[in-house]
Amino acid sequence: AGFASKLGYASGFFHLRMKLPDKDSAGVVTTFYLSSHGNNHDELDFEFLGNREGKPYTLQTNVFANGLGNREQRILLWFDPTADFHTYKILWNEHQVVFYVDNVPIRVFKNNKNIGVDYPSQPMHIEASLWDGDSWATDGGQTKINWTHAPFNAHFQGFGIGGCPIQNSSDIQQCYSSKYWWNLENYWKLDHRQQRDYENMRKKYMNYDYCSDRPRYPTPPPECFN
Repeated sequence: AGFASKLGYASGFFHLRMKLPDKDSAGVVTTFYLSSHGNNHDELDFEFLGNREGKPYTLQTNVFANGLGNREQRILLWFDPTADFHTYKILWNEHQVVFYVDNVPIRVFKNNKNIGVDYPSQPMHIEASLWDGDSWATDGGQTKINWTHAPFNAHFQGFGIGGCPIQNSSDIQQCYSSKYWWNLENYWKLDHRQQRDYENMRKKYMNYDYCSDRPRYPTPPPECFN
């Protein structure tokens, strides 16, 4: 199940309030993401990976640019996301992508095109979905969905789009205009308080970062050094 925006956007600040499936949600994936359509796609993912009752949800984020993904980071949330609504946000401009949980930045992906790293630059639609991911989502796919707990219900509210709508990638430069507040200089990087919150969150709650996965990446990808 899912829903999506009719329009595509090429920059913006997007947010959605969500309450996740409760009880035994192992194998169930709830998502909020931006995605382009077509080959070599761009995508910015919030993926909430369910778990057995009493065990914590994992929040996985991922970034695809020009068809290349495999940039997973995972955190354990500092609250129960099934008990109440929380706000999940994505800031996207020409300089950075920032994922937020409530007002805490949990991930920053900088524009590093200058060192050969692709950066999301195609019109993307805003989407949300609930689906069967038990081949991989919980304990690497070892813990399967218990269908006796179906239906699995996710709740969504406060769907907010501050974005630059666009249909043609050739017009994308107009979406970097300073007339859009999210393109102003104070959104080119985290401020001092946000940087402190971001670093604290990583120390306390992050439990996987592709940049630190040496068996997978003996030499970390270039964006990991910036």
